[in-house]
Amino acid sequence: MTNELTPRQIVDALDRYIIGQEDAKKNVAIALRNRWRRRHAPEDMRDEIMPNNIIMIGPTGVGKTEIARRLAKLSGAPFIKVEASKFTEVGYVGRDVDSMIRDLTDIAINIVREEHEEEVQERARELAEERILDALLPSSPQTKPSKKSSGVSGPGFVISSDVNGDDSEEESTPASRTRERFRTMLRAGDMDDREIEIEVSGSDQSSMLQVFGPMGMEEMGMNLQELFGNLGGGKKKKRRVEVQNAWDPLQQEEAQKLIDMEKVKSEALDRVQQSGIVFIDEIDKVTVRSSSRGGNGGGQDVSRQGVQRDLLPVVEGANVTTKHGMVKTDHILFIASGAFHVAKPSDLIPELQGRFPIRVELNNLDADDFFRILTEPRNALIKQYRALMQSEGVEIEFTEDAIREVARTAAEVNAEVENIGARRLHTILTTLLEDILFDIPDTVASDHVVIDKDMVEAKLADIVADRDLSQYIL
Repeated sequence: MTNELTPRQIVDALDRYIIGQEDAKKNVAIALRNRWRRRHAPEDMRDEIMPNNIIMIGPTGVGKTEIARRLAKLSGAPFIKVEASKFTEVGYVGRDVDSMIRDLTDIAINIVREEHEEEVQERARELAEERILDALLPSSPQTKPSKKSSGVSGPGFVISSDVNGDDSEEESTPASRTRERFRTMLRAGDMDDREIEIEVSGSDQSSMLQVFGPMGMEEMGMNLQELFGNLGGGKKKKRRVEVQNAWDPLQQEEAQKLIDMEKVKSEALDRVQQSGIVFIDEIDKVTVRSSSRGGNGGGQDVSRQGVQRDLLPVVEGANVTTKHGMVKTDHILFIASGAFHVAKPSDLIPELQGRFPIRVELNNLDADDFFRILTEPRNALIKQYRALMQSEGVEIEFTEDAIREVARTAAEVNAEVENIGARRLHTILTTLLEDILFDIPDTVASDHVVIDKDMVEAKLADIVADRDLSQYIL
C-alpha cells in the first residue's frame, strides 16, 4: 500500500488521470493521508479519530467516480462502488445496506489471497512439477530423501555408514535417473504435447449454487455455497490434458494448499476495517424532497428515508456480520456522490448529513477542460484510439485543431441538449470515427490516417445543428 504518499503527491498522481476538480482532489488526498496519520497516532487516540467522510456534488461525467476509483488504486485499499438507488429498506425485497460491507470484505479476501498466493508461487510450481512427473511416470514412485541412519535402505535409495558414522552420498537407481531425465525434458518444454491425466478439485456444484442461490439470503450471514459445497466430501475430478495445460490448474491448487486461509481472513478483515473505502453513488436518489416533508410524501419517499436510516448506523460505525467474520465499520471511509439536480444535500436526514462533514462541489467542464481530457491523461481517449488503430497496423493522427473542434462540439452539445460531462466525448468520437473503424482493415489503403478540423466539421456539423437529431445521436 502506498501509505507514504503526502497529500500533494496524491494530488499529483490523480492529475495524471483526472483533469481539473482541484478542490475535490485536495479533499480526498487529505482524507487518504489522515488514515495513515491515524494509524501512526498515539495508540490511546487511534480509536477516537473518526474518518472525515465526503459528499461530492456535481453533474454526471465530471470525475466523481474516477476520483474515488483512482484513490482506491493509489492506496491499495479494498474498494467498492455501490449505487444507493439499488438498496431498499429492511423488510422490503432487494439488497440491504449491510451487503455492501459483505461485498467489500469479499473483495479484500480476494486481494489478500492473491498476494499470499503470489508469495508461494515458486514453491507451488515445484510441487506442480512433481505432480506432472508422477503423472508421466505413474509406475515409478518419487524418490524421497530419508533421515540419516546407519544401514537403512528403501525403494530408490541405499544409505550406508562407514566406521566413522559418516553417511555416503545417495546412490541413484534407474527409476530416479529416469525421473531426472524427464524433469530436464519437462523444463525444456519437450514434453508439452504429451497428454497426462491429472486430478483437480471439482467446482461444478459450487458454481451451480451460486447461480441458483436465492436472493435475500445474505442477511442471514450464512455461506450456503460452503455449506452445501462440502457435502461432496471434496471430491476430485480427473481430466486428461496436455502437459502445457496442466501447469496452471496444478500450480493454482498447490498454491491454495500452501496459504493459511485463517491468516488471509484475519489480514483481510483488518484491511477492510482500517483502510476500506465505500463509494456510494447516486445518494441524491434516496433523498426526501423538501416538498414532500410534513407528511405529504408518498410511499416512495418513505422508502427513500428508510434507506437513509439503514445507512446511518453503517456509516456511523456498526458491527456487520459477514461469512468471514465480524467487521466494524467505524473507520471505513465513505465517499458519497450525487448530481443533486432536483434534491439538495440538506434534503438528506440530518443525522446522515452529520456523518458526511466534508462537502465538495465539482465544476462543470468547458471546452478547454475537454481538450485537456482528450490529450493529457495517461488513458486519454485519443491515446486509446491510437492504440486500437496500431493493432491494425494503422497510425491515426489528430491535429490540434481537430481535437479543439471535438472539445468545442462536446461543450456546445452539453450546454444545449443535456450535460453528461466528459462522457459526451465518447459519443462524439465514436460518431466521428465510425466509418474509419468500420473500413479498417478492408478498404483503407493508407497506413496513416489524419483527422483534421475540416473532417470533424463535415462529419458533425449537421448533427450538431439539428437539435432533435443530436438528442438521439450525440
